[in-house]
Amino acid sequence: MRYFSTLRITGILIFTTGISILLAACHSHRKVDFSTEVKPVLNKHCISCHGGVKQNGGFSVLFREEALGITKSGKRAIIPGHPEQSEFIRRLTCKDPKERMPQKGEPLTAAEIEILTKWVEQGAEWGEHWAYIPLKPVAVPDINVTNGNEIDHFIQARLDKEGLKPAPEADKMTLLRRVSLDLTGLPPTPEMASRFAANKNPDAYTQLVDSLLQSPHYGERWASMWLDLARYSDTKGYERDVSRQMWQYRDWVIDAFNKDMPYDTFTIAQLAGDLLPDATNDQLIATAFNRNTMSNDEGGTQDEEFRTAAVMDRVSTTMDVFQGITIACVQCHSHPYDPFHFEDYYKLLAFLNNTRDEDTHMEHPKLRLYDSVSTAAVKEINTWVAQYGNNAQQQDIQEFLKVLEPKVHAHNCDDYTNGALVDTKYLGIRHNGSCRLPKQPLDGKTQLFMNYWTGTKGDVVEFRLDSLKGKTIITQQLAPTTGRQVISMPLPAISGTHDLYLVFRNAAINPADVVCSVEWFAFRQDMPGKGKPGYEKINTEMMSVINKNPTDVPVMIENPPSMQRTTNVFERGNWLVKGKAVTPDVPHSLNPFPANAPRNRLGLAQWMTDTKNPLTARVMVNRCWEQLFGTGIVETIEDFGSQGFLPSHPELLDFLSYKFMHDYKWSMKSLLREIVLSAAYKQDSKTTPAEEEKDPANRLLARGPHFRLTAEEVRDQALAVSGLLNRHLHGPSIMPYQPEGIWQTVWSGEYWKKADDGNQYRRAVYVFQKRTSPYPSMLSFDGSSREVCLQRRIRTNTPLQALVTLNDPVYVETARTLALHMQQNGGTDAATCIRWGYQTAMYKTLPEKKLAALQTLYSQALQQYRKDTAAAAKLVQCKDNTPQLAELAALTIVANAIMNLDEFLTKS
Repeated sequence: MRYFSTLRITGILIFTTGISILLAACHSHRKVDFSTEVKPVLNKHCISCHGGVKQNGGFSVLFREEALGITKSGKRAIIPGHPEQSEFIRRLTCKDPKERMPQKGEPLTAAEIEILTKWVEQGAEWGEHWAYIPLKPVAVPDINVTNGNEIDHFIQARLDKEGLKPAPEADKMTLLRRVSLDLTGLPPTPEMASRFAANKNPDAYTQLVDSLLQSPHYGERWASMWLDLARYSDTKGYERDVSRQMWQYRDWVIDAFNKDMPYDTFTIAQLAGDLLPDATNDQLIATAFNRNTMSNDEGGTQDEEFRTAAVMDRVSTTMDVFQGITIACVQCHSHPYDPFHFEDYYKLLAFLNNTRDEDTHMEHPKLRLYDSVSTAAVKEINTWVAQYGNNAQQQDIQEFLKVLEPKVHAHNCDDYTNGALVDTKYLGIRHNGSCRLPKQPLDGKTQLFMNYWTGTKGDVVEFRLDSLKGKTIITQQLAPTTGRQVISMPLPAISGTHDLYLVFRNAAINPADVVCSVEWFAFRQDMPGKGKPGYEKINTEMMSVINKNPTDVPVMIENPPSMQRTTNVFERGNWLVKGKAVTPDVPHSLNPFPANAPRNRLGLAQWMTDTKNPLTARVMVNRCWEQLFGTGIVETIEDFGSQGFLPSHPELLDFLSYKFMHDYKWSMKSLLREIVLSAAYKQDSKTTPAEEEKDPANRLLARGPHFRLTAEEVRDQALAVSGLLNRHLHGPSIMPYQPEGIWQTVWSGEYWKKADDGNQYRRAVYVFQKRTSPYPSMLSFDGSSREVCLQRRIRTNTPLQALVTLNDPVYVETARTLALHMQQNGGTDAATCIRWGYQTAMYKTLPEKKLAALQTLYSQALQQYRKDTAAAAKLVQCKDNTPQLAELAALTIVANAIMNLDEFLTKS
């Protein structure tokens, strides 16, 4: 469809014989469903020319008010109740190609035209997209189901409709491996397998599920999924891509899953933990979810440009992760397919636009965990302030010793004399150099903190009031430092806010040299003033603590009222071209903003977790389903909009989503337990040609899940089966084996230092994540670079994967270690060794045909290694005169083959 400049509506007309037939066919009483019938036709044929981006002829089918509005012709294209008067319908059946719509595409089918005609006849009601309709209780289908739970009533109802039957339950050991991998990301231990095999209790499987949900490795497995969404990385990204400390956030996610933190609490903590009353360290660490954005500290970059890019990334990520909405489309124009206006994007951005971070080098504000280096000192300072200070001072000192929060970065200064920004990041000043710190409060209760570094003696800074010739209120000697140094300076009591002029003096230095650099200034009411007993000692102690280097993590802190930013629409998405100002709000096409919620990030999080929100529960339930079955009930887990796929089982999705919120109280463990206890989950994954033809993707769930393990699981399983796995939780990221030359770092001189203390055998969730150079073996198995939020890993199948698992030293080492255990447990009989290895890897007896194939491989390898003992010694890392060297090398080849079998790399 293109232009409606030649509308010819002159009364009640029947345009053609063909349309008359269609109209006659449309007089049935069945109501056309807009969401499932009309919207897909409009999106397929019409909206590319008549939607959010283009509105040819002044006609759009994106919103009802636009579709029923006046076109450029001055007429309406759609007359509700009267398809015979609607130019919209006439144009679909025109024989003249210049008039027929769509002009550049295939004509609509008769069935599609019938749907649209009937829809107009019934009033052209728009109706809500299924995903935006509020959740309500769903009745369980009243059908007979054996050995299942409520989920199976929905699955069976659909199978009955399609004429399919469910598969029988998988064998016991297959279920053991499947559910262990799904809930913990690890295969079962030999002890678990023995206990489960011997357990004849009818509830043995339920008991197994409950024990796996209590495993500390449960949190690691589900954190691996979440970190893709949170774009977690150990580096900042962009060209320099230098390291940052973020692992505390990763550990917080692991712990949150292990504690079964309710998903609404989990959401609020990550979006707005700092805004909760008396925010704890954990709640602050949670906010690193949105500090995981990339940060560009390269010299010459503009901080505001990349701060804006980070905020825009946060808008997109927040709506992607928690709402399944592709809101990034809306930063330049109204959404082409869904009911979100251009301004909706910037109203959402306004919620996130008032945080303290400014894309600066040191990534302030940070939560500084001083207890990691000076517990006694922190306690002493807090005790002194509690004795001599008021409640406000006590709270302020506790916050300051927790979050180092600069109020003024160097790039906020102006009016430079003999000074400038160095690399656009730091204030560099010379002898008699100066700058202005605009509008600072001076109330007599405030201290000025300055973070500087200089290598010369005799440096002095002065702070003058309101002008370079104003009253000097501070004179401070600066000690030379080899690194950054924070100093404090009490400010006098002067009412109101004032400009402060910093002047740097050192007549002994070359006037052309930049010798003192300043990164930031902070103004805080930190401690009771001088005159109190022990003030000097405590002040010195506090400055000593501040200048230590404790563990820290970037966190979110909201701007104070005096520093609130104005949020503007960006014309065509260009941050340099600002349009009208907007205030925080949510899309009106979704649930209303809670009446008592604040208009900040906390309010946004409360809106998302409100039980009236139609998307939060649906999106998370669908994500969990996808993790267990390989495909979500909505296959496009990243897009719940009208361009996404329709749910395969819509009633089941709503049933579980409502239950997730109301019955399970947002408990993920309860949700996962319900799913893995269903008969649908426990089905055998084997299929028949007839089933394969009718449902190749297993969307109807007539069989159990069968798909390749994740990148993390491939590595972790190899380590676990070989016995090498280090099961230690938490801590800084680790560097296992990686081929030489992978890291090509710029400027920083950082390098990959392989761990050799046992940490190289820890789980993949702890592997160091570098954005510009992801861990190569996991990248081969579709791991993420973590530069942006990734909602769904598309599973690939390439020769590179086999090259990794056959040749990567990590997998060769696990094969060698497994082979050693095979030799120790099987003795000198090769067949016994091979059977033991297969049993250890797959928890079932090795079929005779596979044994014969593996024995042939063993014999060939043995013959080769008996001839070439040097190659055997290199493979198994032993001396070439080691007893049974060739046998161990041959078993290593067999072990490697076992761990490359499809059944080993697949969850079935």
